[in-house]
Amino acid sequence: MKLNSKNIIVAGLFGALLLPLGCKEKFLEQTNRFSASANATFNKSSDVVALVNSIYDTYQNSDLLKKSIWYYANFQTHDWFNYGADIVWNNYQIPATFGQLPSLWNNAYIGIARANSAFRIIEEARVKGIVTDALAKRLTGEAYFLRGMTYYYLAGSFGGVPLELKEGSDGLTPRSTQDEVFAQVVADMKQAEVMLESKSTLSPADLGRATKGAAYGYEGAAHMWLKDYAAALTAYNNPELTNNYHLLPNFVDVHEFDRQNNDESLFEVQFDVSGSQSWDGGWQAGGEVAWIDDFSWPEEVSNFGYDYGNPALWLSYQPGDKRKLATICGPGDSSVSPGIIAKGGIKSYAPVIAGFANGETRYIGDNGGIINTCGALSHPWYGTSDQKRTGYYCAKKWRDPTLTGGAGAQVIFGSQNQILLRYAEVLLSRAECKIRTGDVAGGLADIKLVRDRAWGGTAPAVMQDGANFDGTPAAPITDPLEMVYSEYRHELSGDYSLFYNLRRAGPGVAAAFIKKANGTVDGSYDPIPNPAPGPTHDGLVHGLFNTSLPANHDLLPIPQSAITLNPNLTQNPGY
Repeated sequence: MKLNSKNIIVAGLFGALLLPLGCKEKFLEQTNRFSASANATFNKSSDVVALVNSIYDTYQNSDLLKKSIWYYANFQTHDWFNYGADIVWNNYQIPATFGQLPSLWNNAYIGIARANSAFRIIEEARVKGIVTDALAKRLTGEAYFLRGMTYYYLAGSFGGVPLELKEGSDGLTPRSTQDEVFAQVVADMKQAEVMLESKSTLSPADLGRATKGAAYGYEGAAHMWLKDYAAALTAYNNPELTNNYHLLPNFVDVHEFDRQNNDESLFEVQFDVSGSQSWDGGWQAGGEVAWIDDFSWPEEVSNFGYDYGNPALWLSYQPGDKRKLATICGPGDSSVSPGIIAKGGIKSYAPVIAGFANGETRYIGDNGGIINTCGALSHPWYGTSDQKRTGYYCAKKWRDPTLTGGAGAQVIFGSQNQILLRYAEVLLSRAECKIRTGDVAGGLADIKLVRDRAWGGTAPAVMQDGANFDGTPAAPITDPLEMVYSEYRHELSGDYSLFYNLRRAGPGVAAAFIKKANGTVDGSYDPIPNPAPGPTHDGLVHGLFNTSLPANHDLLPIPQSAITLNPNLTQNPGY
């Protein structure tokens, strides 16, 4: 970044205070206290709190969360594909000039600059008595946590990146190695752990803030990138995690609209539907909304349908696994979301009601009545645009019952929080660490905890995919690490972490898993003749995509705009 970091910091700090920080939770409901004097800006405790809130604020960005982190975590696995302007993900052909790469890079470094400035400002405010020692400690811990979490996603996505750790850098820092960045994540999380509050003591007004448990979760994950599995286990076994976070009894509840900030969630980005509903998120009137989840809705009930699912994922769930329809739904499948069921199901959406009344075939179920499934077996919901989808969609992102669906140019906005890390992922990561350090029995026990919840009781003793991509029965999975990878997929696909965890596992793991998950030897995508069990398919879309992950394309390219501004940056190989 050739731009002077001092200018970035000033613009970031004051710009953040010029804009009310919209969020569901009270700690982000701030009044604009900006004035022309920098000293006056931080002369009250609430001003210092607002500064730290502005670091959180960088994640209340739909492009950053959806088109950067979510796309990478999910499109890279090819469990999900893109329709629209971002179809380059479907063939692993993301160029360095791809417009959404700077969404992560630029917002990340704005947040890092804010954190670096916050350390000094918080300490000065503490010395002057503007904030108490206790508040200064907590706010400093939050700044360390958010800086560390930001470097976690930068390194996970791009590999080595510049480490900016001081206020006032000239912005010409070269890239550090990936290991150096994850080592900094560990250091930041360790600082945060001794300063943050425990979930057990956090006040209701501060719900959504970073906690000690969240810091231990990211510390453990960073150790795994460094292949220090013993240190990761120490973090994952900390009582702040094991005592304060738990699996919800029912998997479907994890992402439900009325279960946000639940006992399984370590850290989630908060959103609020109040206020402006402009396309860029809407900071005005203290509210922010997003189109993040609505991108995954079928085009038949929205103007989106930009994400759609791989039938291979639908087929791969073992019979009886309740995660299946709570993750991916397709032709003939009803919504299992309690919130959507309570409003009447898919048939309650305005476009469905209107389309059925007009006699449109796509809104008529196989029983002749108004459709109440995600498309019908006889006529799947392939979308209404020129490019056909598969008819499968991300049910994890189809949970907000307050939205009624839209059509044409109407944009649908939602206030669903976005969970970045949850306890089920911690358990599976801990299982991987145990297996890699020789405690296979302990690792299998952690896997069993997650699988038993998935079955709502006791999971089958034999683990296997439900069916191969061609519909033939899948062979049992016997290798313990392959068990972990399979559970990462079936538990976390549609979340914000799957491909990160596969790449973290080691060279070649992600590429091999993607080929295996699609049931092909060479990684090519074959048309589906008529797989069983499941609905019929016409093969229209299934020969379009290459599932062979090209060499070096497990990493994203460094944005060309960043290289232009900082000539000391080097591009990743293969781009």
